[in-house]
Amino acid sequence: MSAVCFTALSALSCATPPVQAQGGEPQYFAIRGAKVVPVSGPPMENATIVVSRGLITALGKDVAIPPEAWVVEGKGLTVYPGLIDSFTDVGLPTAPPASGEGGPRRPQEGAHGPEDRPYSTPWRSGADEASLSDKRIETWRSGGFTTVVSSPKGGIFQGQAAVLNLAGERAGDLVVKSPVAIPVTFQTSGGFGGGFPSSIMGTLAYIHQVWLDTEWSVKAQATYEKNPRSVARPRYDRTEAALAEALEDHALILIPANNSIQLRRALELVDRWSVKGATYAIYGGQMGYEVASEIAAKKLPVLVNLKWPEAEKDADPEDKPSLRMLRFRDRAPSSPAALAKAGVKFAFYSGGITAPKDILKAVKKSIDVGLAPDTALRALTLSAAEIFGVSDRLGSVENGKIANLVVTDGDLFEEKTKIKMVFVDGRRFEIREPEKPKEPPKGDITGKWKLSYSTPDGGPEESTADLTMEKDGTISGTITSHRGTASIISGYLSVDKFSFTINIPIEGSPADVIFSGTFDGTSLKGTIRVQDFSLEFTGVKPTNATRAAAAYGGAR
Repeated sequence: MSAVCFTALSALSCATPPVQAQGGEPQYFAIRGAKVVPVSGPPMENATIVVSRGLITALGKDVAIPPEAWVVEGKGLTVYPGLIDSFTDVGLPTAPPASGEGGPRRPQEGAHGPEDRPYSTPWRSGADEASLSDKRIETWRSGGFTTVVSSPKGGIFQGQAAVLNLAGERAGDLVVKSPVAIPVTFQTSGGFGGGFPSSIMGTLAYIHQVWLDTEWSVKAQATYEKNPRSVARPRYDRTEAALAEALEDHALILIPANNSIQLRRALELVDRWSVKGATYAIYGGQMGYEVASEIAAKKLPVLVNLKWPEAEKDADPEDKPSLRMLRFRDRAPSSPAALAKAGVKFAFYSGGITAPKDILKAVKKSIDVGLAPDTALRALTLSAAEIFGVSDRLGSVENGKIANLVVTDGDLFEEKTKIKMVFVDGRRFEIREPEKPKEPPKGDITGKWKLSYSTPDGGPEESTADLTMEKDGTISGTITSHRGTASIISGYLSVDKFSFTINIPIEGSPADVIFSGTFDGTSLKGTIRVQDFSLEFTGVKPTNATRAAAAYGGAR
């Protein structure tokens, strides 16, 4: 096996060439006789949708179908607007750009104050960094998501988020609108001696100072432009320039807040920062059930993280959670219903969820505890489009809007419902059925596993598999090394035999990497196959390895 091949394997990057719609199809489609759920209005039975050159051009029960249209018989099918993941990095490379001005300042570089602009790269753009090579584009699209709001990750001012459609022939085809948001985080340098800011108070002070500096910079530049001959030239600051430009484009400022303390702090920050002309939204929002009325009073929209809090996999059984944490885990899925009741506009985002089907399952949890299904659907479609200023083109099934559609064989939130096809910008994509286990699983492979293997050129390597198994044996999750993370695109456990697959670039072409073998309840043993090569690996849960070592040490 070549050195390039093994290097790609250890990197576990997800880059692949674009996956295009089926070739030779016309630019005109008609879905005839389907149930249509526009979201912007009541459902329509036995309706027809006409799609022409990427746009919805007709909708109703008695509409004329152009003779050149490819007709899809819709009997027994339901058509929804394409789903929107409201805050993610899907469609962007998993690795940061090359070092230099493009990366955040590292703690070891010794930022000593706000003038060093630590952890700030607001000039990075989701639109500029969008890439068709991200395998998650196909994965999200197969789950019914046609649109994402994607932002670079890393730092306090991470970059500017863009609305991306999940199909195209080149990266620029993905971009619907940019910028739409300026996400901030409350990252610190991680401790004393690591540079400024080393505390949450320092981070908040730094962010406030950046807003003040940006406002001053805008005023100073305007004054200078009016009379440059008698005024000193203002100093150029890349952070201030990027933020000023994004604010001029009416980009939302996204503030992180998940528990009640953080949510109340976010409400105070909106007043304290007082950024001229800015609008705000909160992301996180899982304890919204405690402060929904306060958020409503401020009229702030909320992006709700669907990665509901849960006990850590393979956690120490002696580590008992607090009563408040147990209550949080129980009540978090009720936050969307509480926000809806208080009149707060909200949308959903995937958070740490790696499989789109789990996103819909998380929404279903909220429906089961009181959220109206039509409100849940709106949070995945039109409400998201409204929050980010693209409801004039996305979020509902209406004449003149972009033809982003999801076609199912039943109710979107029912577990047995299958997505039959997806349209993105009027391009049709058939959904591939993942391979299913032939027999019931023997045991549960769910958990974090340390995978160990050796490569001829690189020596010993380790990766982490974070696996989740359904009752029927279907496996989802991620494979992570120190260089990146790849989502599992298909996987299963049948009796004691497992197989799961990721896709990575090898010598410029996408290739499936298949992990297969046997599971004995406590360990994994098998083979990694990529192209025509293979190598053996073993897998253990880190907690099991630690306990075994402790037991061995205690017995000595």
